[in-house]
Amino acid sequence: MKAIVIGGGVIGASIAYRMSEAGADVTLVEASRVGGGTSSTSYAWVNACEKLTSRAYFELNWAGVKSHRRLAEEFEGANWLHRPGVVQWQDAGAEAAGFDEGDFDKLERLTEWGYPAERIDRQTLTELEPDVCLDTFNEDGALYYPEDGWLDGPVYAGAMVLAARRRFGLKVVQGKVTGLLTRNCAVVGVQLANGEVIEADAVVNSSGRWANEAVGNAEYELPLAPTVGLIAYTVSCDTSLRHGLRTPLVNCRPDGAGRILLRANDIDKTVSADSDPVPSHPAAQQLLERAKKLMPALENVHVEAVRTAIRPIPKDGYSAIGPHPALSNYYVTVTHSGVTLAAFIGEGVTAELVHGRSVPEFAEFRLSRFF
Repeated sequence: MKAIVIGGGVIGASIAYRMSEAGADVTLVEASRVGGGTSSTSYAWVNACEKLTSRAYFELNWAGVKSHRRLAEEFEGANWLHRPGVVQWQDAGAEAAGFDEGDFDKLERLTEWGYPAERIDRQTLTELEPDVCLDTFNEDGALYYPEDGWLDGPVYAGAMVLAARRRFGLKVVQGKVTGLLTRNCAVVGVQLANGEVIEADAVVNSSGRWANEAVGNAEYELPLAPTVGLIAYTVSCDTSLRHGLRTPLVNCRPDGAGRILLRANDIDKTVSADSDPVPSHPAAQQLLERAKKLMPALENVHVEAVRTAIRPIPKDGYSAIGPHPALSNYYVTVTHSGVTLAAFIGEGVTAELVHGRSVPEFAEFRLSRFF
């Protein structure tokens, strides 16, 4: 099989690696740099604990978590998956747009569905994160996910692409796909902005927020409802922060070399898509002030860098994974949970396109619901 994968983010890189490993002749087309799009502007929590309003969505993401762990074991010295644990204040609100909210006890549901989680009190929080000010912690307590962590998206995507090139002959083309080549209601390749044409037996569109720009025909576009996000990075500091924290004030986690990554759902709503991502951005400064309330030891720390992103989200909020119902040989993967699902989507797309095996976890997330 000759296949084209559009987009070199965490999902596209995963698909390119697994399909190449399975013997497909794969060309990865990336408009800028591998891992340089939305994959580099994410809190990147690898989890299924916030997908509890739908059992199918939980199982899909739980499969994603397990797939990342398996994949990391395949690579000696894998340095992209960090699993020190994540603490979530009970009143923090969901990272995943409300998928964990409903008329149920969250810990009970997680326990019933087999997810590692436990409730912790102030004393345990102090032992885990001594720099956190307990005045920010109310009596509702917190949930601790001892096996959770996060992904370094660009590092992961780069590792997948490099391994696929060296081991299996993956071809990488830098260019922007501006249209699909079709013949008799089937995709036979892609056209690039420079006029170049690349033909293939199958095309997988994993270009995220740019997915519709690659189609070139509104009839085949996927309904999307993207949101804007902003992430701030502090300068290197000597904080003792080791875990991911999800709090009502700010979401934060270590980001290497002593830096701390900061973001917040409510602050994101104040950020426009054309915002200039500079340290002086009001949203970045607000994140920093909240972080200082959470951890007073950060008093003399400042913001070093800011990134903004438009998150790729299908209109109904759930993942869209599978063959396009109106175009043969055309497969699409668009999801808000891209970091969590990347490794499993790589496995699943390969199973379906190369081996002809349907993946049950994808069943409720097909594109046909939109057409």
